[in-house]
Amino acid sequence: MGKSKIAPDAPNSQKYGVPLYGAAWVPYKHIKSKEEEGDGKEEDDRKDQPEASGNYVVLAGGGGEGRSGIPNAVLLANFDFASNSLSPEPVAKHVTGSDLPYRLAVHPRGDGLICAMPKDCRFFEWDEVDATEKHKLGLKPSEKVLNQLEDVGQQLALVFNKDGSALATGGEDGKLRIFKWPSMDITFEEGEAHSSVKDLDFSHDGKLLVSLGNSGPCRVRDVTSKTTVASLSKEKDERFGFCRFSQLNEGTQVLYITAVTGRGSSILTWNTSSWKRTGSKHITRDSINAFNISADGKLLAVGTGEGDILILDSTSMRVRTSVKKAHLGFVTALSFSHDSRAVISVSMDSSARVTQVEDEKASGGFSLWLIILIVLLAIAVYFMKNRGLLLH
Repeated sequence: MGKSKIAPDAPNSQKYGVPLYGAAWVPYKHIKSKEEEGDGKEEDDRKDQPEASGNYVVLAGGGGEGRSGIPNAVLLANFDFASNSLSPEPVAKHVTGSDLPYRLAVHPRGDGLICAMPKDCRFFEWDEVDATEKHKLGLKPSEKVLNQLEDVGQQLALVFNKDGSALATGGEDGKLRIFKWPSMDITFEEGEAHSSVKDLDFSHDGKLLVSLGNSGPCRVRDVTSKTTVASLSKEKDERFGFCRFSQLNEGTQVLYITAVTGRGSSILTWNTSSWKRTGSKHITRDSINAFNISADGKLLAVGTGEGDILILDSTSMRVRTSVKKAHLGFVTALSFSHDSRAVISVSMDSSARVTQVEDEKASGGFSLWLIILIVLLAIAVYFMKNRGLLLH
């Protein structure tokens, strides 16, 4: 098992004054390349840009419609890998009035982000900040209105496919929709996909969409034919929580589903050719409140009801990193950075934390040498004990 530690008060964890429900990394390289296409900067001019300026996370949350005095807002923060620190204050903040931004989806190619509000969804764009400023990125409401997602009620799940050409939404009312992006032409709509859609994910090639709800089986649909290709049933007292596709290597795709039972929480593995359950690994006695997978498919991240963060190897299900009490409240969302180096997690306690993934190569090499040393010592002890017998 990987290292387990109690989260200290550290610069990689900050409180931003609002309960947080959504978190994602910003695809800054795509945004920067779009800006450079327009301003004609040369490659040499870009080499001097510090690494810290290119790692942003977007956060969303707030106090809801009540009179608590806690605002609802979409926030932008900066993370510096070298110093392992989040900016103590947001580098950009947009207050959304009485509407709580509950879920968010960032466009993978830098177009912007969509936030799910109580009654509709809103689009935000990245705002270029003056070059003299320390941080180079801002955030602003877009003039683009998502007419197709007005007055649709609370959307509990939002996801773009990997190339950003499609957007899927799942509502509290159980309705599932798929849109073309950026035209927002609707390509699929099902009124009663589930009693309430809890989670969605596209396969790596964008051909499949998996969805699950509060009850009933998890369903997999063919995006092109609009047909259900698999209906994945629960066993005994299982309650499904989250679903994620993984592309481990060329031609090998796996579906992971989290499940909660009386014993705690497990991660289930499904073969995407036969649609048979191929594995079940008990992970924690606590509930899994947040779940995600790295872009390279090698790592899984879990956030629990006790505020713990677990990072696991997706193949062996071995825990690589465990941070106890990473948050004082339960984890509401988490997301891997695009290079799979770190995980951003947030909580209702208003905190955001970046957990860097420990380098297993270094520890793996040390473990190998340790095993070799133990074997050599065992051989030496054996020969010393039996030296007399060998001499006679």
